[in-house]
Amino acid sequence: MCKDWRGRGKVWPRIVALLAVVLVLAPAWAWAQDEKGNVVFFRGGWVGLSSDRSGEVFTDVFGRNGQRNDGSTGYYVGGGLDLLLTKDLWGMMNKVWAVGEIGLEFKRFNSNTVTEAVPSTCAGALGAAAPGCSVRTNKVQVTMLTIDIAPKFKFMEGSRLRPWIIPLGLDFHVISPPSNASNYLDIGVQFGAGAEYQLWKELKLGVDGRFHLASNQTNTVNNFGTVGAYVGIGF
Repeated sequence: MCKDWRGRGKVWPRIVALLAVVLVLAPAWAWAQDEKGNVVFFRGGWVGLSSDRSGEVFTDVFGRNGQRNDGSTGYYVGGGLDLLLTKDLWGMMNKVWAVGEIGLEFKRFNSNTVTEAVPSTCAGALGAAAPGCSVRTNKVQVTMLTIDIAPKFKFMEGSRLRPWIIPLGLDFHVISPPSNASNYLDIGVQFGAGAEYQLWKELKLGVDGRFHLASNQTNTVNNFGTVGAYVGIGF
């Protein structure tokens, strides 16, 4: 009796392992036959600026008293839509899909407690005795909002694992705080690559990495890269 139960205890892990192998190696049609092509996704991960924004008037009042808002890394959260355009790259490549991505992304970079531009600059210009003017410190958040429109090429139609690339996409950026010139709008391009895995029916998990090259119309360097993961739901 005891030997029988010990034998069964050894069999169950084998059965579980066998089921896992079957699920992984199941034919593609068992998982991808209902793939519609359109996806709504939610993203998040790490972001890093190529140049921090310290030494500006609105970020740290030119580093007053040695207090600098020099964080260049942080996190991002966002989401968007992949809209199916073609399943054969307009007749040029079989099993290569082209989808149009419309995305929205918020980024928050590591921010420090520094001298606030307002009302501290008022105190410097008019004197601390002027009404409403005082030198004070606070945590000044350095953030950026990006809206993107980009083509995304997805490979390996019919497979549960779908690599993809973004050869070139269009970005619209809003930076906060504004630059020394009080500008806050910028445009640029992005390049990206990643892969998504179809867990079950239209539920997908993916990873992606991107680099965003901005035109720096705010008189600040707004280039950055991201690495993260996403959850997608097809429809």
